Amino acid sequence: MGQVTIYLDNETEARLKASAKNRGVPVSRWIAELVRERTATEWPEEVHQLAGAWPDLADVKVLRSGQGEDLPRESF
Repeated sequence: MGQVTIYLDNETEARLKASAKNRGVPVSRWIAELVRERTATEWPEEVHQLAGAWPDLADVKVLRSGQGEDLPRESF
């Protein structure tokens, strides 16, 4: 398990400690969860569960109707 040293001003440190205390977790776990959240490369499961949640939402063809055709793109 790695260790990291960070330097915080007094106000930021106080806010960090208060937030961790409110969540009932150690400061190191609070920071680790924040890093995992901010570096995630996939959508959270809650977002995946929203798929199909709005059955009356128009599909892409309806949403894009009236916008005209796409212009050809240059190849790289």
